[in-house]
Amino acid sequence: MTWELWLARDIVADQPLPWQKFLGHLTPGRVAQAIGSILATIGTPPRPPKPRAKSPGWKTGQPRQRRIRYPVVRKTTTKPRKQQSESA
Repeated sequence: MTWELWLARDIVADQPLPWQKFLGHLTPGRVAQAIGSILATIGTPPRPPKPRAKSPGWKTGQPRQRRIRYPVVRKTTTKPRKQQSESA
């Protein structure tokens, strides 16, 4: 943000508030105060937001298909280990 303010300081004019002195070189805070005039001149480039509402859902009469069901893959059961005979 600081770089944007630094680059924009040549574009904006100083618009001090009544209690502020006029400055020859603008600080980032002063540029931030005057950035509104730049935004008003440029306008808004993005499209306006879409209205939020409930989605339309399926169209009437449109055929629907059921989801493809795949068989469940299970691990094979493990065989019990052989018990070793005790040696004397």
